Parts: sequence; structure tokens; C-alpha cells
Amino acid sequence: MEVRASLRYLKTAPRKVRLVCDLIRGKKLLESIHQLTFLRKQAASDLLPLLQSVLANAKQKELKVDELYIKEIRCDEGPSLKRFLYRSRGRATPIKKIMSHVTIIVSDEVKQGKSLGSRKE
Repeated sequence: MEVRASLRYLKTAPRKVRLVCDLIRGKKLLESIHQLTFLRKQAASDLLPLLQSVLANAKQKELKVDELYIKEIRCDEGPSLKRFLYRSRGRATPIKKIMSHVTIIVSDEVKQGKSLGSRKE
């Protein structure tokens, strides 16, 4: 069974959020919550409530929390705020403040893929 949660309009660029997403992709849910607790990136503190929301959704659906792993975590680009920094001699420098949309899917099913014990020789 799958449980999902999403975080929209996060005021952090997707490039910075994807660094944290790559760290926890494919790991167990409780392990990734512990890892984000001690990670020193701002995106980690933004994603931690999202993981706790997924954990609460899973508890409400009465799933075993110990068996959950992050099946998919995706960070897409959201809208951007266009601002200008005014410069000397009547010029202006454009600034794009990019937002992110983060979607996470957690599953309790076994991971698909080849394991070392299932090779035929």
C-alpha cells in the first residue's frame, strides 16, 4: 500500500532541495527522519515536516511504520517571483526567486530489483 504527501510552493530552489531528496531516496522512513534531523541544510528542515506528515498518514491507514520505505521523492520547479535589484546609472539586475513542489510516496511493499541472492549461476 502506498501513502503520499506533497509540499507546494516551498521558497527554496529545486536545485538545493534535490540534494537532500537524493540523500533519502530509497531509504526506510524512520531512518530518513533521523538523518534529516541532524543534516545541516535548510531544505532538510523544510522536508522534515513533510516526512512527519507521511508518517501520520501511514499511521492513520494502520500500516506498519517499521516496514515503510521511500518509494519515490520528486522535486519539481514551481512558479518564480521576478524581482529587480536596482543598480547605478539607471540599470537594473533581474532576480528570479524560484519555488519548489515536493511530492513523496511511501510504500510498505518489497523493493523491486535484483538482489544478490537471486542470481542464477
